[in-house]
Amino acid sequence: MIAQRHILGTFDEALASLRNNVLMMAGLTERSLDRAIKGLLERDDDLCANAIADDEEIDQLEKQIDKEGVDVLLRFQPVASDLRRVVAAMKLSSNLERMADQAVNIARKARKLNQHPKLKEVELIAPMYAQALSMFKDSVDAFVREDVELGRAVVPRDEKLDELNRSVSRRLIERMAQDPDQLRGYLNLMFISRHLERVGDHATNIAEDAVYAAAAEDIRHQSFIEAAK
Repeated sequence: MIAQRHILGTFDEALASLRNNVLMMAGLTERSLDRAIKGLLERDDDLCANAIADDEEIDQLEKQIDKEGVDVLLRFQPVASDLRRVVAAMKLSSNLERMADQAVNIARKARKLNQHPKLKEVELIAPMYAQALSMFKDSVDAFVREDVELGRAVVPRDEKLDELNRSVSRRLIERMAQDPDQLRGYLNLMFISRHLERVGDHATNIAEDAVYAAAAEDIRHQSFIEAAK
C-alpha cells in the first residue's frame, strides 16, 4: 500500500506540473490577445510588437507540455479519468497555441492599419473581442475546475460570435462600396474579425474537451440545445 500511494502521489505531482504549464500558457495567450487588440484600438505599435514577440514563449510552452504529457503517459500509463485529464491538457495546449497565432495575425494587421488614418469601423471589433475573451476564460475555467456545466454553457455562445462576425463583415463590405479608397483597411478589419471568430472556435474546442475530461462525454458536433442540456 505504501508503494501504491507513492506511485499515485508521483502521478499527481506530474499531472499538477502539466496543468500548471497549461495555465501559464493560457495566461500568456490571453496577454498576447489583449496586447494585439489594444494595439489595434489604441493604435500602439509597441503593443502589437509585444504580442508578436509573445508567440515564441507560447510555442516553447506547447512543446514542453507535449513532452511532459507523453512522459506521463509512458511512465504511469493512466487509465479512465486520469488518462482523459492528461490528453485534455495536451489538446488544450494545442488550441492555446492556435489562439496565440490568431493574436499574432491580429497584431500584424493592426500595425498595417496604424500606418493610415484611423477608421471608425475599428470600434466594431471591440464587442467581438469581449465575446471571444469571455468564451476563452470560461473554457479554461471549465477545464481547471472540471466544471461540466460551465463547459457545456460555452459551446452555444459561439453562435453569437459567429453572428457578430457576419454582421461586421456585412458592414465592412458596405463601407468598401461607399469608400473604395479605404478598401485595404476594411479588408484588414475583416481579417481581424475572422481571427477573433477563430479564437471562439478554439475556446469551444477547449470547452468540449473539458466536458470530456471531467465526465467522459463527447459533446462535439451536437446541436446547441443538446450541448446545453
